[in-house]
Amino acid sequence: MRLADKVAVVVGAGQTPGETMGNGRAAAILFAREGAKVLLVDRDLESALETEAMIRKEGGESSSLKADIVKEHDCQTIAQTAIERYGRIDVLQNNVGIGGGDAGPTKLDPDVWDKIMEVNVKGAFMTCKYVLPIMREQGAGSIINISSVAAQCSVGIVAYKSSKAALNAFTHSVALGNAKFGIRANVIMPGLMDTPMAIEGISTARGVSANELREQRNALVPLRGKMGTAWDIAYASLFLASDESSFITGIELPVDGGQRARIG
Repeated sequence: MRLADKVAVVVGAGQTPGETMGNGRAAAILFAREGAKVLLVDRDLESALETEAMIRKEGGESSSLKADIVKEHDCQTIAQTAIERYGRIDVLQNNVGIGGGDAGPTKLDPDVWDKIMEVNVKGAFMTCKYVLPIMREQGAGSIINISSVAAQCSVGIVAYKSSKAALNAFTHSVALGNAKFGIRANVIMPGLMDTPMAIEGISTARGVSANELREQRNALVPLRGKMGTAWDIAYASLFLASDESSFITGIELPVDGGQRARIG
């Protein structure tokens, strides 16, 4: 097993309701399949418990914790709970992100800008703030922040793009600042994904059917003309969480079916 004897904290291990699976849930399930003990963190405890039941059904080990990453005390509790339950933290995956209400710079509500930045950037900063001292004491650890190709591609939603670019920069800083402690920090940048947040969330906001939105998004993907799934992000996360990537830190890994590589 690729994560045998490791402890992983997956922040955003529940998901938005929908037909498919979200990135955090898929990663948590895959980490458990590969031998990790997984702390499932989500603001929606019931959704985290659903993930826990899926893991238990497969014979894996996990437990759930309700926490809101925009609250510093909750982020401190995440780290403390992982130590109390499992004794160490080998992997931290920050999966939480929002983009609702975003717009171009002339129409964007400043309160929406603040909320997106708070969740997408400050949340990851605060979970790292309390996990990093534990990993430093251990002399090892892998931090995986889920960003977006929107950080580098042309999009019309300025706050989301800016927040993901900031998350990339934050991760780079964490990687270089903690390399001497044996800690690795990397970013995964999903492209167009068939997940509940992307499909059900965007289709509702745009007033189009989920199937129509899928067709539109599939047409934008160079590789086979089809969006990726949460499992694509989960397997990339598994590689970065495992010792197979022990000499990799500070990277921004696109998982996007060639979307970012398209020019013109």
